[in-house]
Amino acid sequence: MKKSTRVFAIVFALAMLMAMASACGTSTGGQGSQGGQGSDTTAPGGQAFSTVSEGLLIMATNAEFPPYEFWEGSEIVGIDAEIAAAIAEKLGLTLQIDDMDFGAIIASVTAGRADIAMAGLTVTEERMESVNFSTSYARGIQVVIVGEDSPITSVDDLYDIGGFDIGVQESTTGDLYTTWFLEDEGLATIHRFRRGADAVQSLVIGRVDCVVIDNEPAKAFVAMNPGLSILDTEFEIEDYAIAMSKDNPGLLVALDKALRELIADGTVQKIIDKYIKSE
Repeated sequence: MKKSTRVFAIVFALAMLMAMASACGTSTGGQGSQGGQGSDTTAPGGQAFSTVSEGLLIMATNAEFPPYEFWEGSEIVGIDAEIAAAIAEKLGLTLQIDDMDFGAIIASVTAGRADIAMAGLTVTEERMESVNFSTSYARGIQVVIVGEDSPITSVDDLYDIGGFDIGVQESTTGDLYTTWFLEDEGLATIHRFRRGADAVQSLVIGRVDCVVIDNEPAKAFVAMNPGLSILDTEFEIEDYAIAMSKDNPGLLVALDKALRELIADGTVQKIIDKYIKSE
């Protein structure tokens, strides 16, 4: 199937899923449980929910995704970190950020070890089987990084020429999309790495032909590696949201309300603008 047809189908499906997630965020109430282990809390406005630990909002992330989350000295900073801190303040909680492999983030929420997951997470049908999602707070673009003199000059080459080795960070949407659109169609071989930086290093030494990753970390990786560049056309466009346990619907309602207020008063956009400068 041609990319244009598959992309339309996927984008339409994701749009429907986001609508479902938003509807859930505005209509679901009740007391959360987090497997029966946490602390009951009441948000300003009266919404009851529970958290894993009393007084804390625990955020699972993978701090290898600048500018959304990354280490700055001994602290994890970035867009997701600041938005989560603003949400925690509105809920009367203190934010705790736990860094882990990207593939463990969703599991940390479903197992009740973390309250939320934020790591440039895109809503997908597979993920919605395990967790609830908030309103979208940012848009991401999946792009293609290539080396000098690469035979890949546009995204269409991945489909029209085919046969390339593509590096991705495992379990990310870059992994999912390249698997769906390319590997499953016999058009490419996908090489999965624990970190995006490892995929880029594999490109630098010539073990893969390109890397598919989010645009913002892609710009950081290209800046650190002379000879690499980003193709002008995007591979995919996606919306980021916050994941939470299905066993804690009260948290979904309270957090989504706080997030919507932060979007409405301009706080979220100010945070994004702080890290992503207008070009």
